[in-house]
Amino acid sequence: MFWLTWRQHRVQILVTGGLLLALGVLMLVSALRATAYLAEYAPPGCPGPAVSCSAVNQVVYTDHYRPVFLVFGLLPIFGAALIGVFWGAPLLAAEFERGTNALAWTQAVPIRRWLTVKLGMLGALVAGAALALSAMVGAWRNIFSGVTGDVTMEPGNFTITGIVPAAWWLFAFAVGAAAGTVTRRTLAAMAVTVAVICLALPVVFSSRPSYAEPVRVVTADRSSVARGGGALVRESWVDPSGRELTAPPPPPCPLPAGVDTRSDRAQLLGEECLVGSGYRYAVYYHPVDRFWRFQLTETAILLTGALAFGALAVVRTLRHRG
Repeated sequence: MFWLTWRQHRVQILVTGGLLLALGVLMLVSALRATAYLAEYAPPGCPGPAVSCSAVNQVVYTDHYRPVFLVFGLLPIFGAALIGVFWGAPLLAAEFERGTNALAWTQAVPIRRWLTVKLGMLGALVAGAALALSAMVGAWRNIFSGVTGDVTMEPGNFTITGIVPAAWWLFAFAVGAAAGTVTRRTLAAMAVTVAVICLALPVVFSSRPSYAEPVRVVTADRSSVARGGGALVRESWVDPSGRELTAPPPPPCPLPAGVDTRSDRAQLLGEECLVGSGYRYAVYYHPVDRFWRFQLTETAILLTGALAFGALAVVRTLRHRG
């Protein structure tokens, strides 16, 4: 069965492996170029948050970090969908569609063993590929940590690092397999898989801040929270008496002549005036040290969904095997 599974699915396996290899080479070249640039041009103590590092930080971010991140930064959205569409959806739908299930599931190999090997082997490969991608991204991002700071809680980075990628890919694989047993048509299963994942992504992303009660900090410098790498939930103003306001207060200071009231400069001057008058920011955020807590929470949610869809695929296959 293992050899048969390899023979039937080697195209998906080899293409996925090739794409991971290409991404790994791209990140390696990017890291080497950035390291060489820093060794030649970075002042002492750079990269880092110091003002003297701003110029070299900007070059490294713009020329070496951002272009590569844009290549794989969409994988949290598209990676899971591709796994569901090309790994999960055809797995059982193709057997029903071609009529080969009547032959494959009546031979010496029992259908339960057929399902166990197929789902188990391919699921393990999917999870391994996602973890390999996560490890490569983590190693690549470490090269640029002095430039970007700790951005592990930022939504795009959070979904592509740690163990969450494996959970997302397994969830998508199970959705595709279940869709194949429901529709019994490969193209229809692919469409259903994309629809379910497109619904699941915003639901999970919007639920992420509720994994724990956010930390509340009252500060005159809200950028200090962002520099710490936390995930911002919301913010509001606090008046000098300590009362939190539901709406921004009007600045008590008049704007200088010639400054447009709708401009960014007017907003900045207004905020500086409020801080100078005793107002403060109430910032609600999740600190970086919650990274693994959130990773485990989201992984548990997605694996529960994967088990549910996987069970649906197995039950429907056993019920409609012929």
